[in-house]
Amino acid sequence: MTNPMDSLGCTANALHKNQQLSGSGITFHRKRARADGLSRVETPATDRGYLVGIAMGNGHSRRIFHDGRTDSHAFEKGAVYIRSFADHYRADFDGPMDFLLLEISHEFFERSIDERVGTRVRSLECVTGLKDKVLYNLASAVAPMLERPGDASPLFIDQMGVTMATYLLEQYGGAIATAPRKGRALSRQHEERAKEMLRARLDGEISVADVAEACELSRSYFIRAFRDTTGLTPHQWLTRQRVDMARGLLAETRRPLADIASACGFSDQSHFTRVFTQAAGMPPGSWRRAVT
Repeated sequence: MTNPMDSLGCTANALHKNQQLSGSGITFHRKRARADGLSRVETPATDRGYLVGIAMGNGHSRRIFHDGRTDSHAFEKGAVYIRSFADHYRADFDGPMDFLLLEISHEFFERSIDERVGTRVRSLECVTGLKDKVLYNLASAVAPMLERPGDASPLFIDQMGVTMATYLLEQYGGAIATAPRKGRALSRQHEERAKEMLRARLDGEISVADVAEACELSRSYFIRAFRDTTGLTPHQWLTRQRVDMARGLLAETRRPLADIASACGFSDQSHFTRVFTQAAGMPPGSWRRAVT
């Protein structure tokens, strides 16, 4: 009986961690296999876009088969690869595997190109085994959300996808020829419009694209301009609004913590407790007892 393969060519039952988080045109994956687990990956050529892999652990190597030749590569923590789904891919694995992967659709890639200032990039450079500290740090920020997908809002997924795609275009998409940006802060009108839209969806069920479009800006420019204006990314700013609202409800009402979590846009009480504790330095119940 043939073992089932997943969408990335992995033998599904050989993985001891297989997580996925999807946004609009992008998908994050976390795949782990023990040293004696996954031995081969193979995917036929398709028009799905690009796959970016970031090694989250040490000790992995693979032998990649090309037409008439093979290449061997070692992946230590922070090493990356970029490959196009347009190429047939076959590789034999050795050692344990732990990768965070970003799947970028053609539509998402083309939109990122259209939003970019400077020379037009037609493709990403396909690399294998290069160390990239920036991508590793971004992957490390995404990894906890794959562990708790219920806590990951579309706003956060969108924001991380745009950030990583923008970096990939600048780093692996050719030379940049841009004029210096001036006045990148949001106008007062755009700032208020963006904040109003974000406040209306405390649960984060809104995309960066929706807010950027309302401000007549590209997604990547909006994220940078919002950060330059407020000192926070849209997701960080919305999280602060949630926590501030929760502080008010904790101090002024006796509503149960679960009700406050729901009212402030948290996915559940445990999500509320984690975020509030990180921001306030103590759990919400303890904070309520300290101020009332």
